[in-house]
Amino acid sequence: MADLYSTIANIQPLDADAMAAAEARQGILTKPPQALGRLESISIRLAGITGNPMPSMARKAIAVMAGDHGVCAEGVSAFPSEVTPQMVYNFTAGGAGINVLGRHVGARVLVTDVGVAADLSSAEGVRQKKVRMGTANMAAGPAMTREEAIRAFEVGIELVEEEIAKGLDIIATGEMGIGNTTPSSAIIAAFTGLPAARVTGRGTGITEAGLLRKIEVIERALELNQPDRTDPIDVMAKVGGLEIAAMAGVMLAAAAHQIPVVMDGFISGAAALTAARLCPNVAEYILPSHQSVEVGHKIVFAELGLTPLFDLDMRLGEGTGAALAMSIIDAAAKILSEMATFESAGVTGDTIEEVPA
Repeated sequence: MADLYSTIANIQPLDADAMAAAEARQGILTKPPQALGRLESISIRLAGITGNPMPSMARKAIAVMAGDHGVCAEGVSAFPSEVTPQMVYNFTAGGAGINVLGRHVGARVLVTDVGVAADLSSAEGVRQKKVRMGTANMAAGPAMTREEAIRAFEVGIELVEEEIAKGLDIIATGEMGIGNTTPSSAIIAAFTGLPAARVTGRGTGITEAGLLRKIEVIERALELNQPDRTDPIDVMAKVGGLEIAAMAGVMLAAAAHQIPVVMDGFISGAAALTAARLCPNVAEYILPSHQSVEVGHKIVFAELGLTPLFDLDMRLGEGTGAALAMSIIDAAAKILSEMATFESAGVTGDTIEEVPA
């Protein structure tokens, strides 16, 4: 069985030699220096993550973790919890947004039941890893026990190790869980000390009154549970979510195995912040995708020192933004490995001028 603590212990800094070799190769490709901008820096980062100066991103996977939230009883979402299992079945039928975009970028979509509050044992193609039938209402007590939180982290770790055996170059995090922007906001508020109002958005599209209620629920949960910001497992157990913990586990395991992991939107951001609090080196292995419309997502980027690749006003989750980013990341890797050098193309480097600022 995968172990959270040994996984964390195996995470190392990026490979400096591979990054230097990739940067040197970028300097002799048939283009002006830095002409491809962030595609070049992404490729160098990929080299450092994988330890390979010319990495391949051909084998892609998207880990969609599903779980329910007891805090939905407080009226924090525009949709009922019954939508979570219904959407899991939609994933298995290939009809969801993430299925479409997964097919588009050539990524296998892996759906895991970490804590859906329904029996999904008959759902074909779903990894059956339920820790419990949804979290408890964090506004009335801890969302889960510490042991349950650790087990949820390890569900994500196990998935990465299973997929490595099948062939895995890059993985993205996605989720399904009605109400999960509420624990995500609580996690970010707990770690940063910022007021709940600074990190809380409308989620599935609640009204202004609903937003005020959501903020009050988060404030109540933080006051009641007093999560210890120096103990990420305590934060996750008290105000987190099972699918959020599992996504953090995916990020930790990917880093431990030198595999780049693509962060999706706001909920994935809460998972990324948790993973980075457990092991700061993890942030180097996380590749950002898009800027969500959720206000707290900008704070996550600032905390992690990351810059999103694009902003398309997305807020679906499921891993949809990360799937789109995979296409860009794959392109960056291919530029590094497939583009001709001045020497191989017979092009005189001195004739290539700098791109105007």
